[in-house]
Amino acid sequence: MTTRFWVLLLLLAFLLCGSPLQASTENIRPLETLQGPINRIIQLLNDPAYTGPEKRALQRDKIWEIARPVFDFDEISRRAVGKSWENFSAEEKSRFTAIFTEFLGNTYIDKLQGVYHNEKIAFDKELVKGNKALVRTRLQRETLEIPIDYRMQQIDGAWKIYDILVENGVSIVKNYYVQFNSMLQNSSPNQLIEKLERKLNKQDTKLTP
Repeated sequence: MTTRFWVLLLLLAFLLCGSPLQASTENIRPLETLQGPINRIIQLLNDPAYTGPEKRALQRDKIWEIARPVFDFDEISRRAVGKSWENFSAEEKSRFTAIFTEFLGNTYIDKLQGVYHNEKIAFDKELVKGNKALVRTRLQRETLEIPIDYRMQQIDGAWKIYDILVENGVSIVKNYYVQFNSMLQNSSPNQLIEKLERKLNKQDTKLTP
């Protein structure tokens, strides 16, 4: 897949994030959790006050503040490692989750700021079974249309994303799973964490205004 394809995919993910207040409201349905606050992110992306390079960091922080609460990064981290998660100590699990969360945020918000061009989103339907849900959506831009499904689960009354599927069911989490398990064949959990931490430090240096 092209870099732009994944950027468009994650664009939708960050456009659809709910606020902490909404996430704590038990009566909100999965689709509503994604749909409601979309205008807040779009307004940030279109706000001319953030057009200067020196304003990108502030804009990124505001997007991340809205986006972070709707993702279940504990579950995303566990699934991204798979069965090897059992080999991580409690401390390693905590470190990996914290570093991986920041790495994902930096990666996709930075790209999102550079490629957003008034994409539209169509919400098709939600399929709910117990505490799990699948929300079907489509990303629309001119002649381009990408079907995207969100896997969500309910935790303490809040619906949170734990995976995103695109087109023929290609999973973002599985994409990282393949990468991390390849590394873990020749590295310890701590070595994997250190590699990811070095990448995060490079990101932080690049993104610092």
